[in-house]
Amino acid sequence: MLRTVCALLLLAALPGRAEDIQHWAQRLEARSVRVSAGVWDLETGKSIEDHQPELQLVPASTAKIVSTYAILRSLKPDFQLTTEVWGDLHGGTVTGDLVFKGGGDPFLISERIWLLAHELKDRGILRVTGRIRLDQSAFDGQRFGNGWERTSANTTPPILPLSVNFNKDNGRLVPDPERLAVDTLQRIFQEAGIVIQGEAQPGGAPQKLLTFPSLPLRELVEKADKFSNNFMVEMLVKMFGGGTWPQGVARIQSFYAGLLGLGADKIALTDGSGLSKDDHLSARTLAIVLRAAWNDFEVGPEMVGSLKIIGGEPWKLRHKDPNLARRVRCKTGHLNGVDSVCGYLQTPNGKVRVFAIILNGPCDDEDIWEMVSRWAN
Repeated sequence: MLRTVCALLLLAALPGRAEDIQHWAQRLEARSVRVSAGVWDLETGKSIEDHQPELQLVPASTAKIVSTYAILRSLKPDFQLTTEVWGDLHGGTVTGDLVFKGGGDPFLISERIWLLAHELKDRGILRVTGRIRLDQSAFDGQRFGNGWERTSANTTPPILPLSVNFNKDNGRLVPDPERLAVDTLQRIFQEAGIVIQGEAQPGGAPQKLLTFPSLPLRELVEKADKFSNNFMVEMLVKMFGGGTWPQGVARIQSFYAGLLGLGADKIALTDGSGLSKDDHLSARTLAIVLRAAWNDFEVGPEMVGSLKIIGGEPWKLRHKDPNLARRVRCKTGHLNGVDSVCGYLQTPNGKVRVFAIILNGPCDDEDIWEMVSRWAN
């Protein structure tokens, strides 16, 4: 008997000995951290262990999983948004303004604009007598999401249907994103050999000169999730809602109510990226969504492929653990007072499990990854 007690004490004293989930959660809660966490068998959905899995907490960027899966499943991986170019063309000259009508393309970067310019040039367009003008009518006038006033301004660019380079210049937000768009378009067009004269003169009846497609939705979702790009997700959500956040969020909620029986009380969102602290999800809800995505033959491979992988790819991930390399695919979330992660892990015996952790309070990455490492090993 004494030998058994000593052995148990020795095991408990071993360095790096992992706690079970209840002791881990209690230690966090003693620091005023609220916890919703769990790991589930991927095949059956049966809980392996959890702590308050139904507790609704602020999810931060793990909310992107909920938004992007709903949009990808609804619109399909090959779906493309369009940017239209309009003008009064005579020969190789556009008389009057060249108008760009935005359609919500979230990845209209300089390299893509260069392709657009050369498509117009290949069609014989060499001169514009007027100016470059933007048509932003595809979205309503709300440029910032609900609840963003309590989020860092460095992560909240205005959301406009015609936006260039994520409405940033050298990584920094600009005070006038439409001026940035016009200046960028004009510079690239001039470099491509299309002269923009900029004269204030009327043109005739405009015609559609070009419909320029975005990257396929599967590529947009991958970039949005792997880089945790708030701007890209919110552009997609507004587009999904016909130009408004409320309709975009409502359509996401309707999707989950119909597919998984998760009502608006479970998918409690006001935006799509998780920037708002008015968003609330539980670990259990995230796990249900991830399990549905994994088993979705139509779009599951694209959705699972949009997650970051620990080890072996260039996307920055704060946590680096060689022991977990290629065995964890995840989406992380970070806001002031919020740390979260959800995804899939593979145990040493080859079992794949779905997991989610949401922490609200004075927490950090290590609080999360000590439990993920335990589950994976």
